[in-house]
Amino acid sequence: MTMESEFSHFYKRTQQQRLSILQQTRGLTDEQRAILEAHEAHADAPQLIENTIAAYQLPEGVAVNFVVNGRDYVVPMVTEEPSVIAAASNGAKQLARAGGMTATVSSRLLTGQIVLSDVKVYASIDDWVALHQTELLETAAAAHPSIVKRGGGPKLVRTRDLGEGFVSIDLSVDVRAAMGANMMNTMLEAVAKVIQTKLHHTTLFSILSNAGDQSLATASCSIPIAQLAQEDAEAQLTATKMAQASQIAQLDPMRAVTHNKGIMNGVDAVVVAMGNDWRAIESAAHAYAARDGQYRGLSQWQVNGDQLVGTLTLPLPVGTVGGATTVLPLVAVNQKIAGIQSPEELMALIVSVGLAQNFAAIKALVTTGIQQGHMRMQLRSLAMSVGAQDHEIDDVVTQLKTHQDPTQTDAQQILTQMRKERADNNAKH
Repeated sequence: MTMESEFSHFYKRTQQQRLSILQQTRGLTDEQRAILEAHEAHADAPQLIENTIAAYQLPEGVAVNFVVNGRDYVVPMVTEEPSVIAAASNGAKQLARAGGMTATVSSRLLTGQIVLSDVKVYASIDDWVALHQTELLETAAAAHPSIVKRGGGPKLVRTRDLGEGFVSIDLSVDVRAAMGANMMNTMLEAVAKVIQTKLHHTTLFSILSNAGDQSLATASCSIPIAQLAQEDAEAQLTATKMAQASQIAQLDPMRAVTHNKGIMNGVDAVVVAMGNDWRAIESAAHAYAARDGQYRGLSQWQVNGDQLVGTLTLPLPVGTVGGATTVLPLVAVNQKIAGIQSPEELMALIVSVGLAQNFAAIKALVTTGIQQGHMRMQLRSLAMSVGAQDHEIDDVVTQLKTHQDPTQTDAQQILTQMRKERADNNAKH
């Protein structure tokens, strides 16, 4: 029997039927099937994805101590990586002592492309679009009039010569509080029809861009150098090293990748918690990091007099309504926890989380080392992996710290011995 026949009409099956097919064809044990059944998907899950079999759950926590634009925030974060939330909270706490962070949103537009192929003379396309810009914008607005009524809508049309006969006609739209993908694609297709009819040039494709370079948010902070350590000399050295580490991320793409990954640890966790597309944000951020032709660190830290000054700019085309934000019940709860009132406020909060995360990471990197915080959480994970219960984890971790290179076998032996000693003590009493 072929896979095609085994999974014929799989999308029409119930969740239990799908699990039965998977168990039979993929050799799942009863225990493995029970795990999938225990993680039954929410009733709305089939509206989000196809062939639903379970809900794959990631831990959600909150980062605290955030002060952004003079306002206190508690930030929901969804992540499986140890120390991310702790680092964000720690970084935010140190920055809050210095007055917190300032965040601004310079623009919030979504852009899409209508791409033409086999263009002989770019200037002819550019001239035609310039002459018909009003008509094209009106066509786009008519394709989605509700967004215009809410104060948004198409704002700009431009052309770009991509080379080798390809031309991109870009449409920029204010999508208000929405993520706007479907809205944008609807407008692009309407404009593409006009171009094909009046310009007599077939379009290759029409699609939104995740570049996000017109949805930029910037966070900045200024922290007294004296706050970085108890001794003045040590504080000054720490500030100098942090600025140097930041400079390395501007010079060396190998370091920049890790530098930016640390920033995105915090950014992605908030984006997921808020029901937005973290893959789009990742793509936009890394493209922005290479906007001048070399991949660079997204943040910069500099010593300015007696202050350490940090800045971070990110493309953040996020929304607060529509898509998964509407379907996933936790999103509304998380918006309430964070006190988010608008997509601009969400952008400001996300970029601030990225900056706080980066501050904590770089400070640890040039002082105690990045591994200290990671190892504590890794040891907890090791204890949990061998079945340690909540009341046992701390004791197992304490003993694991005495091992130079603790393994799962060490954790299992420690837990077994602990339980044996506890059982012996109970028997004596």
